[in-house]
Amino acid sequence: MSVFLFLCYNTLGDENMKIIDGKKISEKVLEEVKTDIEKFKLKKITPTLAIILVGNDTASKVYVKNKTIACQKVGVDCQEYFLDQNTSEEELINLIDKLNKDDLVHGILLQSPVPKHINIDNVFEKINPLKDVDGFNPINYGKLLIGKENLTSCTSLGIVRLLEEENIEIRGKNVVIIGRSNIVSKPLSLCMLNRDATITICHSKTVDLKEHTKTADILISAVGKPAFVTSDMVKDGAVVIDVGINRLKDGTLCGDVDFEKVKNKCSYITKVPGGVGPMTVAYLMKNVVKAINLQL
Repeated sequence: MSVFLFLCYNTLGDENMKIIDGKKISEKVLEEVKTDIEKFKLKKITPTLAIILVGNDTASKVYVKNKTIACQKVGVDCQEYFLDQNTSEEELINLIDKLNKDDLVHGILLQSPVPKHINIDNVFEKINPLKDVDGFNPINYGKLLIGKENLTSCTSLGIVRLLEEENIEIRGKNVVIIGRSNIVSKPLSLCMLNRDATITICHSKTVDLKEHTKTADILISAVGKPAFVTSDMVKDGAVVIDVGINRLKDGTLCGDVDFEKVKNKCSYITKVPGGVGPMTVAYLMKNVVKAINLQL
């Protein structure tokens, strides 16, 4: 799963390019969360997040580990549920129903992907919207659609915060999104629309993709292909935020953007790893805080 964000500014050339440090900004977000968590604990509330992983997907295990570490950093109690690959959809829903009814559990996260025999959309519907820290329950999706951002996609909010921290304007900009996933692209498009951007969504059937990306002020790619975004797709002075996470044969991670070539056309760019990934985890913690406030 990947996302590439592109904003156009007038600053040109590698000498003026700035790498946006998602790790540094995420630490700032986590400090904000830590302060909120300490206030809850003074009220005898122990913030608790339940994370469910079905199967043995290696990448998912790494993501869960990172989320657990973030919980430890800010003081959130993390309950991990590692379910067998052959767990039925009914068994998974029964666990979620149990967690929904547990007043001591404030957030529920189902790590994706899940095994093919499980309909993840059906399962997302079963998560209590007030505990849906990923923002994938249709009720939370619907609220996002009408501009009410209750519990919203962590990646989307993390990207918005990256731009805000660098004082990069979203209002009035043209946003082009490559990809149409329910987990990243669609909620991100709505977050941008809610901030007065103009949105275009491109995908595998789009004709003349490059012609769209070259006219974008904000370009978001969720294609999951290394070096998919090349310099000739990028407008001069772009702000490029690459959320793609792809593992190469040698085990190294890279994004969707051909970083070394694209950076020469940018005013801002993120690297992979260390860009949007840490922000997604940080905003998961933010959503735990929001979920508690919604439940009080």
